[in-house]
Order: sequence, then C-alpha cells, then structure tokens
Amino acid sequence: MIQTNRLFTKPFFKTLLWKQNKYHRHGVFLHTMQVVYYTLINGDLKMLPAAFLHDVGKPLVAYQKEEDIVLNEYSFTDHEEKSYQVIKNWSFVSDYTKQLVRYHYLIRDIDKHKFKDLKRHNKKKAIWEVLSLEMQVDLMTFLKYDDLGKGIKHKKIEGVK
Repeated sequence: MIQTNRLFTKPFFKTLLWKQNKYHRHGVFLHTMQVVYYTLINGDLKMLPAAFLHDVGKPLVAYQKEEDIVLNEYSFTDHEEKSYQVIKNWSFVSDYTKQLVRYHYLIRDIDKHKFKDLKRHNKKKAIWEVLSLEMQVDLMTFLKYDDLGKGIKHKKIEGVK
C-alpha cells in the first residue's frame, strides 16, 4: 500500500513548492514545468500531458526516512503509481498518457534495485518486458526529459533521441 499525505500538510506543500531531495534542484511544481519545457522544445507533443501529470502524486507520498530528516530531504517511493492512481479515471486523459505516467520511473527503478532489492528489480523488469517496444522507447525518451528537468546532465541511454 502506498502512503498518502493529506492535502495542505507540511510535507505536501514543502515538496510541491520548495524541496525534494539531492536528485532535484526544485520542488515538484518547478521540476514539472522544466519537464514540460524540455518536452516542448524537443517537439514531443504526444508526451506533453504526461510531462504535466507525471509527478502529480508525488507530494501525496512524500515522507522522511531518518537520513532524510538529517538532510532536510524527502523520499517518494512509488510516486509514479500514486500519480497514476490520481489520473486513472480521468476520461480526458489518454491511455497512452496514463501508461507513460505510471511507468515513467520504471527504467530508473529497475536499475536502482538491481543489486539492492532483487525481488523489486524482478517485478519491475517483468513489467518492462510486457510493454510494447514503442512504449519502451517513449519511456527512455521521457526519462531524458525528466532528468533534464532535475538539472541532471543525462547520460546516453540506448535508443533515446
């Protein structure tokens, strides 16, 4: 089960507007606007709705582990699933966008847990393997925009333009 913060709480506002963690220079809102920017300048208009919505659930799952408290940072385990849960019944959002939102962190999750949590790694890898090749390529591209929106210089990923 995914943890959920209530709206209008300190972790919700703090992560939305100011602070995430060492991987993000800004809060969720500004990071999202940067992802939108990189999606637009690369002409990937079909990804634009996902750029706006990919982290919509992030402030709702923000929490602090012991080391986060010391560093004044937050963690966001399964934020992509929470974002998907928020938008899954929105009839005006395409299935493509919902899938891109739901799996936008999948590549990073697979890589992150390769040696750390083999059970989670295998579960995420199994999801990756049933996605269409087109969706896999789009997820690699979207990861590039997400990383650029973090202010991270993106390392080359095979198949990403």
